[in-house]
Amino acid sequence: MDIILLERIEKLGTIGDVVTVKDGYARNFLLPQKKALRANAANKQVFEANKDRLEQENAERRSEAEKAGEKIDGTEIVLIRQSSNSGQLYGSVNVRDIVAGLEDKGHSVDKKQVVMGSPIKTIGMFDVNVVLHPEVRIIVKANVARSDDEAELQSQGVDVMAAMFQDEQAAEGGEGFTETVDPTLEPGEIPADMLEDGVSNEDGETTTEALIEATDPDNA
Repeated sequence: MDIILLERIEKLGTIGDVVTVKDGYARNFLLPQKKALRANAANKQVFEANKDRLEQENAERRSEAEKAGEKIDGTEIVLIRQSSNSGQLYGSVNVRDIVAGLEDKGHSVDKKQVVMGSPIKTIGMFDVNVVLHPEVRIIVKANVARSDDEAELQSQGVDVMAAMFQDEQAAEGGEGFTETVDPTLEPGEIPADMLEDGVSNEDGETTTEALIEATDPDNA
């Protein structure tokens, strides 16, 4: 379907552009929300007659959005949630949670203005886009944590997820067992404190050869 845009639509065009879109997108979204008109002769005349007014109104809305954006842009909201030891949330953080978090900070936005590709399902710091106007997009920070202390660490730049992983590795044995090597020994020589008590040669000295001979089943 060919339509006339009444406002800027990302990846489509700006006010007055005539573009072709899928019928469903036009009927279910653009036309009902008065973001576009069908591109027929009558509507083209209507648009041309109101073009200046539409552009002026758009400029005013953009200016208001820019002022609001200056106050909201970069705002950090803390969302305390329960999670597993691996950081996976028992549930998720969605658009409504972002809107509520901003309201707690004194910022009012419509849920339709919050753009999230998918719900947040782990603890961490996340950038969330908020579109206050087709030409004004800002970012707020969602600090999802299990406690206020953890949220404070994340706010300071600490990667809590990485720290959790390191703690798990340490609990499982860290880097593993490392044997201390005596630099005074010859290659293949067994340290004296590892030799069995009472195994010695004819001179009464404990030796590697005596240990091997004593433990060789063929010498039994």
